Amino acid sequence: MVVFRSVLFNVLSVGLTLLMGVGALPIRWFAHRRALEYARLWARLVLWLFRRVCGVSVQITGQEHLPASGAALIASQHQSAFDTLIWMLLLPRPCYVMKGELRRIPLLGPMLVLTGMMPIERAAGAKAMRLLLAETDKAVKAGRQIVIFPEGTRTLPGEHVPLKPGIAAMSSHAGLPVIPVATNSGLFWGRNAFLKRSGVLHVAIGPAIGVARRPELLAGIESGWRDLEKDWARQG
Repeated sequence: MVVFRSVLFNVLSVGLTLLMGVGALPIRWFAHRRALEYARLWARLVLWLFRRVCGVSVQITGQEHLPASGAALIASQHQSAFDTLIWMLLLPRPCYVMKGELRRIPLLGPMLVLTGMMPIERAAGAKAMRLLLAETDKAVKAGRQIVIFPEGTRTLPGEHVPLKPGIAAMSSHAGLPVIPVATNSGLFWGRNAFLKRSGVLHVAIGPAIGVARRPELLAGIESGWRDLEKDWARQG
């Protein structure tokens, strides 16, 4: 059953993405302001397929810590593609920090740019940091909620990697507290995994961590993640 569900989901989600990628062409040409709305529809449909086809129940806690509007900075764990979709549904105007090479994906890349995402060439060193802070200024001015994955790559559930310093620079530069988010999405939609498994997928949102020096902020994010993981473990 797991194999059948996984095949069905993969076929349907890829087909949907291709179809909507082609359908986005008129938006790219004539209706730029509709780009984010269209991207949200795509994310909603893919996640609907994930829940219904793969038998996944998504449990979200701590939404009271998210802003109803205005700028925010969210530091989420990153275990699967699910994490790059769910925020399209949870935030009023999400803006992801993403790898610059994603801009070059046919159909998808141009839409990411139109929706106002923040593509950063990580290999560019100090230049990349300057660009990150400049893009942060734009997002804050536009009242957008910035989502960043401080681990820098998808990790395995329970895996700990050193956090990238960009999140601390963004928080200090913009004067924004950081909202930590933990998840176990990798158990159900693993990194580069063909199989998708059923179960209860947790997205746990914690209280904001105030602006602090880099070591304290990074340690606070990691501590916040661990506390959130313990909370859902106690819930069973």
